[in-house]
Amino acid sequence: MSTHNQTAILPSTLYVVPTPIGNLGDITQRALDVLNHVNLIAAEDTRHTGLLLQHFAINAQLFALHDHNEQAKADILIAKLQDGHSIALVSDAGTPLINDPGYHLVRRCREAGIRVIPLPGACAAITALSAAGLPSDRFCYEGFLPAKTKARCDTLRELEQEPRTMIFYESTHRLLDSLRDMVEVWGAARYVVLARELTKTWETIYGAPVGELLAWIEEDEVRRKGEMVLIVEGYKSDDDDALPPEALRTLALLQKELPLKKAAALAAEIHGVKKNALYRYALECQEEE
Repeated sequence: MSTHNQTAILPSTLYVVPTPIGNLGDITQRALDVLNHVNLIAAEDTRHTGLLLQHFAINAQLFALHDHNEQAKADILIAKLQDGHSIALVSDAGTPLINDPGYHLVRRCREAGIRVIPLPGACAAITALSAAGLPSDRFCYEGFLPAKTKARCDTLRELEQEPRTMIFYESTHRLLDSLRDMVEVWGAARYVVLARELTKTWETIYGAPVGELLAWIEEDEVRRKGEMVLIVEGYKSDDDDALPPEALRTLALLQKELPLKKAAALAAEIHGVKKNALYRYALECQEEE
């Protein structure tokens, strides 16, 4: 294992620096090195970032860069970068540009031939996905759903047959409305995982068919407070649960020597199919006989 070396800060370079989404221990050593040694930190909220820097005893010059001024202020930062300054871009929490400001600045840097170096680090969407227990080989990030009911339902209809796992951010005030609209548009059976207050003291990760999830959240007001991510199961057609013939043949052979549950579990593991689906199939066959 290689030992840590202090990051060498390059001139005329924009560093995209993730910051913790809750637990301050999640910041990386490399992020601390960059924040300590760049000439300027462009922050979504200078007061919020100031508290983070104070915690780590970092003295740095801050520059406000947020949704309302980014396009106007990008020219100033581009000029500083062209003059040899090094700049770190941070958001209030997590990875910049993921539902946070920074896109226009990064785009302008690339157009101007200015080097952009991204650092790996905290991201609520990926953190939630890693614990959701839903397919992660293919997924899509959808950000926040629209605030108004009609637009939100229109978006959900567009995504109704999206086969990939979907990731949404949601606010405390709109969580119930969004879940109710999911039930209305997609039906109550679509599986959804709520990941709330990730890395913080009251972290909660709870998954259920969306109708049950909605009822669970309505039981306790606390369950809809804080920063939230929704991980949604992708659309499955009626053919998705069809069992491959090879799995059925294996199941038939194993049933001759093993109890039904054990045979179904082994056949499912061998062929990568759902154990419960094989078990139901075998029961139905027994009933027909």
